[in-house]
Amino acid sequence: MIKPAAIHVVGAGLAGSEAAHQIARAGIPVVLHEMRPERGTDAHKTDGFAELVCSNSFRSDDWENNAVGLLHEEMRRADSLILAAGDKHKLPAGGALAVDRDAFSAEVTARLSENPLVTIVRGEIDGLPPDDWASVIIATGPLTSPALSTAIAKLTGEDSLAFFDAIAPVIHRDSIDTSIAWFQSRYDKAGPGGTGADYLNCPMTKPEYEAFIDALLAGEKTSFKDWEASTPYFDGCLPVEVMAERGRDTLRYGPMKPVGLDDPRTGRWPYAVVQLRQDNALATLWNMVGFQTKLKHAEQVRVFRTIPGLQNAEFARLGGLHRNTYLNSPKLLDRSLRLKANSRLRFAGQITGVEGYVESAAMGLLAGRFAAAQALGRETDAPPATTALGALLDHITGGHLVSDDDERSSARSFQPMNINYGLLPDLAQAPTHDQNGARLKGPERGREKKRAMSRRAIADLTRWLDETAAQSADQSV
Repeated sequence: MIKPAAIHVVGAGLAGSEAAHQIARAGIPVVLHEMRPERGTDAHKTDGFAELVCSNSFRSDDWENNAVGLLHEEMRRADSLILAAGDKHKLPAGGALAVDRDAFSAEVTARLSENPLVTIVRGEIDGLPPDDWASVIIATGPLTSPALSTAIAKLTGEDSLAFFDAIAPVIHRDSIDTSIAWFQSRYDKAGPGGTGADYLNCPMTKPEYEAFIDALLAGEKTSFKDWEASTPYFDGCLPVEVMAERGRDTLRYGPMKPVGLDDPRTGRWPYAVVQLRQDNALATLWNMVGFQTKLKHAEQVRVFRTIPGLQNAEFARLGGLHRNTYLNSPKLLDRSLRLKANSRLRFAGQITGVEGYVESAAMGLLAGRFAAAQALGRETDAPPATTALGALLDHITGGHLVSDDDERSSARSFQPMNINYGLLPDLAQAPTHDQNGARLKGPERGREKKRAMSRRAIADLTRWLDETAAQSADQSV
């Protein structure tokens, strides 16, 4: 049997690292290209693989009741490197899977560096990959270099779509006043590695909240260049001041909602709350949950120190913005993530129009599996649309193409998306009774529907994994 040629993966972020792992586990050599440290970005600080540049959380790990938790579980069952590294270096974070970002990146870097089937090449790919690279996965993420981005736009004839993604501040733990802030997860919920008291909560009275909103709205913001001015934000990662501009209570019903948090000084929920989540294994750094911002650095220090408990806060990292680009994937990519205009090129990760760490890695997992199957002379069917993996793939390869207004605006009608139950097909029969035969009412009906969708997803994913394993076994005989 002829040994398959190496598959090239461009970019060693979450998606590229996952793609390289999936290719190598199929027994196929892979060349992993990473431009850092030769060429840096505005967001990355190291040359490590899978560096987390924003939050250190992979969000909920509850696979039965939360769509991103379901995606976690599906990826674990598909032997995901990213989830394995995340599980190994998890931190307490209530119901979420949060990781020590440095240890996590070091783990991914070591696993790939030590794999004999993986060759690592440092340096920028400053245009389309060479013609003699028969199979390429481009996983350069939202910060694709201008040279490569321009080459892709020229090849596809499409204008890249762009939005802003924001970074939240990180604070030194010993500068937080715990006579005011207290440890508690919302409703005392414990998660992987957690205790139910995994967040630091800074409470606000109504006057304190109103003063904070005034300071936030009045704070001096980063000014954008002319070519950036019309770039839209992704709604799942809005800067706090943009949320405040949408209404004075927007933050109080968003990242500053106080529900499920009992201030030990009063025994009641505060009017509003700012939560901080552990950011490293030593618990010396804590990030401000949902506090992405475009405030200037000096203004961040001034405004955020008006928060009770953070009056003496020392910042290890201040917030900021970076510009993200993504493809009009429903028009440009086929069901195996290949570029229709040049089928030797696949795309993976956030550049395809998914949003979030886990979603980006999931597209790397699928791209790696698709590329490996093709190299072995077989085509792998996409995972069922009833799974989180399949639903995400359906979104980016079959989403809305043309707006209701006119075709000229179609480029902006496709927007980045986190995994959610709304992307999965509805149940043929929604549950009406619980396991004891009692009729479901109100919110419990919705929760049981999610659980039923999750159980269906895991069953369908198991069948898909078994079928692809059988195909691989037949191929090797």
